[in-house]
Amino acid sequence: MSLPTAVNKHLQTPKPQLCAVTLLGNLVATPDIRYRANPATAVTEIVLATSSKWLDKKTNNYKEWTSYHHVKVEGELVEQALQHAIKGDIILLHGYLSNIKPKATDKNSHHLGIVHANFVQKFSKGYTQAINQIHCSAQLTSQPKLMLTEQSKNITQANVVINQHVYNTDKQAWQTISVERTIQVWGKQAQYLAESGNIGDDLMLEGKLSYTSGANKDQFIEVKRVHLFKGT
Repeated sequence: MSLPTAVNKHLQTPKPQLCAVTLLGNLVATPDIRYRANPATAVTEIVLATSSKWLDKKTNNYKEWTSYHHVKVEGELVEQALQHAIKGDIILLHGYLSNIKPKATDKNSHHLGIVHANFVQKFSKGYTQAINQIHCSAQLTSQPKLMLTEQSKNITQANVVINQHVYNTDKQAWQTISVERTIQVWGKQAQYLAESGNIGDDLMLEGKLSYTSGANKDQFIEVKRVHLFKGT
């Protein structure tokens, strides 16, 4: 999806940016490993479940939310870490966001967002505290919009683009890919971004990967901390 002309003129020439995703969770299903030819390369797509807990102050009870992350793994990583992996195993992985669409498990599903792994480590079945982290630099492609939730909390929403310099194993060459995502920022950080951010500004984001409810399950970045660098 290309950016509108009105947005493009505000953006600087694309330059490599940081995009680092770290996930620790449980395999939802045993990996289905396939092989591509020329050259022969193992490839699989796994779904990793991470859970987070928080205290509901109204009920004084803890609530839990589970996120399901689609992850593409290819090459030696598959054979080294996932050849004997089974449902329920704990997986630690590091990767980056991509424009790849997950395999369709439902013809009505339009799930957007997949993580391309560049490190994978497997542990035996069990329970451990999950990790869901993303650190990335990005550029604002829409004007941040401050809103008030039904619970009277500040939330700012905006669109960003992340230009990543990644190695394409199929073409055996480095290339820059541009990934567009929506970000959501809460509290004082939300007000700061809404008051100070403009299209073309650079951001450094710390947060986690989240997904919209409903059938689409669009991926967005839930930001815990934002650093703003004014565009020139």
